[in-house]
Amino acid sequence: MVSKTEETQLNRLENQVDNGGGGAWEYLCLVRKLKVRRSEKVLKHGLSILNDPKKRSALGPEEWTLYEQVAIAAMDCQCLDVAKDCIKVLQKKFPESKRVGRLNGMLLEAKGSWAEAEKAYSSLLEDNSLDQIIHKRRIAMAKAQGNISEAIELLNKYLEIFMADHEAWREQAELYVSLQMYKQAAFCYEELILSQPTVPLYHLAYADVLYTLGGLENLQTAKKYYASTIDLTGGKNTRALFGICLCISAIAQVSKGRNKEDKESPELQSLAATALEKDYKQRAANKLGLLTCSLRSLKN
Repeated sequence: MVSKTEETQLNRLENQVDNGGGGAWEYLCLVRKLKVRRSEKVLKHGLSILNDPKKRSALGPEEWTLYEQVAIAAMDCQCLDVAKDCIKVLQKKFPESKRVGRLNGMLLEAKGSWAEAEKAYSSLLEDNSLDQIIHKRRIAMAKAQGNISEAIELLNKYLEIFMADHEAWREQAELYVSLQMYKQAAFCYEELILSQPTVPLYHLAYADVLYTLGGLENLQTAKKYYASTIDLTGGKNTRALFGICLCISAIAQVSKGRNKEDKESPELQSLAATALEKDYKQRAANKLGLLTCSLRSLKN
């Protein structure tokens, strides 16, 4: 994730290059380092270097890295002829390279030649079945074609091999949610919380899924994870504060006619409501009345 300092540095350098102040290569290097996608700028400033023989030769071995970077940016911008030309140069330099083979597969994807791209990726996986990037490209292709079930199947196979890939677990969870497969999504978020217990986003997403599933046990657990989200964010997560109020209201409805121990104390809901009102007064005072009405309806 890009920090505010890094983003400021990148924006300052981008403005400098755009205004003719130089530093195009430094800008392109920073884009690569931060792993951000600013494809139009990369294409423009990358080509300005590649089309100048003097600037290009000054890069030394980094010239080939730039060809790859520009090829990917060109595909993002649908400048497929530029991407094709860059890949041709790389193929000539590295005729047996699997990395260049991946670029060819990506070019086929960009053209919408799904079957050919799948064939190219399958061939590369035969040579190296542990190539994470190619596995992810196949998953991305399935998503691009709207085949979510196949994307889930491919992700499951991927996670059998690369179980520590947090982003893959998160992607899988979001795909399950999109298909309303909430129990499977909950399992994914449990894996994420076990491996990264201090990331509030996972606690919050897990609580949302459990709340959606409903039922007394799920609601009580959801309330706990909304509370842990509040704890991990220093009490500043508005969604989690709402979640607490919603869970307690839902538990009260489900617990009608049950034992007293199943019912919730009103104190936690009151604390969450107070925190929400304070937050709205500071950031959205014009919506405070709407918030008050909403909280009141949860108590009825």
